[in-house]
Amino acid sequence: MDYLRKYGNKPYKIVVVHGGPGAFGEMQPVASFLAAYCGVLEPFQTEATLEKQLVELKNILEENIEKPIIMIGFSWGAWLSYIFTASFPALVKKLILIGSGPFKEEYVPKIEETRLNRLNLEEQQEYRLIIEKLSDSDSTNNNRIFLRLGELALKTDLFDPLKDEYDRPKIRKALDYDFSRVLQEVLELRRKGELIKFAKQIKCPVVAIHGDYDPHPAAGVKKPLSNALRDFQLYLLKECGHKPWIERKAKNKFYKILIDVISASNN
Repeated sequence: MDYLRKYGNKPYKIVVVHGGPGAFGEMQPVASFLAAYCGVLEPFQTEATLEKQLVELKNILEENIEKPIIMIGFSWGAWLSYIFTASFPALVKKLILIGSGPFKEEYVPKIEETRLNRLNLEEQQEYRLIIEKLSDSDSTNNNRIFLRLGELALKTDLFDPLKDEYDRPKIRKALDYDFSRVLQEVLELRRKGELIKFAKQIKCPVVAIHGDYDPHPAAGVKKPLSNALRDFQLYLLKECGHKPWIERKAKNKFYKILIDVISASNN
């Protein structure tokens, strides 16, 4: 399948879900590391709507897994994995959220405030223009400026990063899609207070791993999910930004937590 990479041997027990949306392949280092312990799937989400991405992911899992899996979602992929677990609970036995965005709107201003404080004046103006453009429902094909936002976020979201190296697959199907649209769908769910309600349908344990330097406030993950889930735990990594596995001072601690959490699921 063009939109799936496999690591290790069957049975596949873990699936890693990239961020972005559209950040194809970025979780390759995590998948490669975990493949020493069990089989891992790294699917790429190529559809342009939330509903279609959920179905796309469901089809990939049903074709490749034998039992419920551990789902690890990063950034946008954390939200997608959370909604997926709520929608198809029989397929997931544990959910791990890495660098998730906040689940309630009240925490959003803190993200913008933190990011802007870490940019110079010229970058601040560009950042505001991009956010305004992406919020315009009439705009089309925002992928280029969406990618530029990602470039600015690299400056604001990382603490002491190592080089971010991974193989970026060429997804031809995705070239025509505006991936900011699917993100806007979930942002709208959050604005309406609907995003946190998916937690009612999640029955499995949920673990969040979050960097203390991440502009996405850890409180925006911990407080809403602690109140809404029966089994939730958050690990806060010191001197760590949005992407723990490339953080010089947090990488080893991140992988240790990940292995401990996964091992606990197999006991």
